Amino acid sequence: MTEATIDAVMRALADPTRRAVFERVASSEEITVVELTRGSGVTQGAISQHLKSLKQAGLVADRPEGRNVYYRAQPAGLAPLVDWMSHYGFFWRERFASLRTLLKDIDP
Repeated sequence: MTEATIDAVMRALADPTRRAVFERVASSEEITVVELTRGSGVTQGAISQHLKSLKQAGLVADRPEGRNVYYRAQPAGLAPLVDWMSHYGFFWRERFASLRTLLKDIDP
Protein backbone atom coordinates (compact mmCIF):
# COMPACT_ATOMS: atom_id res chain seq x y z
CA MET A 1 0.00 0.00 0.00
CA THR A 2 1.17 3.51 -0.70
CA GLU A 3 1.55 6.30 1.80
CA ALA A 4 -1.31 8.16 0.09
CA THR A 5 -3.64 5.23 0.80
CA ILE A 6 -2.64 5.13 4.46
CA ASP A 7 -3.09 8.89 4.67
CA ALA A 8 -6.54 8.65 3.04
CA VAL A 9 -7.70 6.00 5.52
CA MET A 10 -6.35 7.91 8.51
CA ARG A 11 -7.83 11.18 7.27
CA ALA A 12 -11.20 9.53 6.70
CA LEU A 13 -11.28 8.00 10.17
CA ALA A 14 -9.88 11.06 11.96
CA ASP A 15 -13.25 12.82 11.99
CA PRO A 16 -15.39 11.56 14.91
CA THR A 17 -18.67 11.90 13.01
CA ARG A 18 -17.26 10.08 10.00
CA ARG A 19 -15.90 7.37 12.28
CA ALA A 20 -19.36 6.97 13.83
CA VAL A 21 -20.89 6.70 10.35
CA PHE A 22 -18.32 4.04 9.42
CA GLU A 23 -19.06 2.11 12.62
CA ARG A 24 -22.78 2.12 11.83
CA VAL A 25 -22.13 0.95 8.28
CA ALA A 26 -19.76 -1.75 9.55
CA SER A 27 -22.31 -2.99 12.07
CA SER A 28 -24.95 -3.38 9.34
CA GLU A 29 -24.96 -5.73 6.40
CA GLU A 30 -26.13 -2.81 4.24
CA ILE A 31 -27.59 0.54 5.18
CA THR A 32 -29.01 3.57 3.37
CA VAL A 33 -28.28 7.25 3.90
CA VAL A 34 -31.82 7.70 5.26
CA GLU A 35 -31.23 4.98 7.87
CA LEU A 36 -27.86 6.50 8.79
CA THR A 37 -29.43 9.94 9.19
CA ARG A 38 -32.18 8.75 11.56
CA GLY A 39 -31.23 9.52 15.14
CA SER A 40 -27.75 10.74 14.22
CA GLY A 41 -28.31 14.47 14.73
CA VAL A 42 -26.54 15.04 11.40
CA THR A 43 -28.18 16.20 8.17
CA GLN A 44 -28.64 13.85 5.25
CA GLY A 45 -26.31 16.03 3.18
CA ALA A 46 -23.57 15.78 5.79
CA ILE A 47 -23.99 11.99 6.01
CA SER A 48 -23.69 11.81 2.22
CA GLN A 49 -20.46 13.84 2.34
CA HIS A 50 -19.02 11.58 5.04
CA LEU A 51 -19.93 8.51 2.99
CA LYS A 52 -18.23 10.05 -0.05
CA SER A 53 -15.00 10.48 1.95
CA LEU A 54 -15.25 6.93 3.30
CA LYS A 55 -15.83 5.59 -0.21
CA GLN A 56 -12.84 7.53 -1.62
CA ALA A 57 -10.68 6.02 1.13
CA GLY A 58 -11.87 2.54 0.17
CA LEU A 59 -13.69 1.95 3.46
CA VAL A 60 -17.23 1.60 2.10
CA ALA A 61 -18.83 0.50 -1.15
CA ASP A 62 -22.24 1.40 -2.49
CA ARG A 63 -24.95 -0.42 -4.40
CA PRO A 64 -27.69 1.63 -6.06
CA GLU A 65 -31.14 0.04 -6.15
CA GLY A 66 -34.00 2.14 -7.42
CA ARG A 67 -34.14 5.37 -5.46
CA ASN A 68 -31.92 4.04 -2.67
CA VAL A 69 -28.20 3.56 -2.40
CA TYR A 70 -27.07 0.85 -0.02
CA TYR A 71 -23.69 1.14 1.71
CA ARG A 72 -21.60 -1.67 3.15
CA ALA A 73 -18.21 -1.74 4.83
CA GLN A 74 -15.15 -2.79 2.86
CA PRO A 75 -12.93 -4.57 5.41
CA ALA A 76 -10.01 -4.61 2.96
CA GLY A 77 -10.03 -0.81 3.13
CA LEU A 78 -8.62 -1.04 6.65
CA ALA A 79 -5.60 -3.06 5.46
CA PRO A 80 -3.24 -0.05 5.17
CA LEU A 81 -4.06 0.94 8.76
CA VAL A 82 -3.64 -2.62 10.04
CA ASP A 83 -0.30 -2.94 8.23
CA TRP A 84 0.90 0.35 9.68
CA MET A 85 -0.21 -0.60 13.20
CA SER A 86 1.39 -4.05 13.01
CA HIS A 87 4.77 -2.35 12.72
CA TYR A 88 4.15 -0.64 16.05
CA GLY A 89 2.84 -3.85 17.60
CA PHE A 90 6.31 -5.31 17.17
CA PHE A 91 7.79 -2.16 18.72
CA TRP A 92 5.57 -2.42 21.81
CA ARG A 93 6.11 -6.18 22.26
CA GLU A 94 9.84 -5.51 22.47
CA ARG A 95 9.30 -2.70 24.98
CA PHE A 96 7.02 -4.83 27.17
CA ALA A 97 9.56 -7.66 27.14
CA SER A 98 12.25 -5.22 28.26
CA LEU A 99 9.97 -3.85 30.97
CA ARG A 100 9.20 -7.39 32.18
CA THR A 101 12.94 -8.12 32.42
CA LEU A 102 13.57 -4.86 34.26
CA LEU A 103 10.79 -5.54 36.77
CA LYS A 104 12.14 -9.02 37.44
CA ASP A 105 15.61 -7.52 38.06
CA ILE A 106 14.17 -4.94 40.46
CA ASP A 107 11.96 -7.35 42.38
CA PRO A 108 13.07 -10.95 41.87
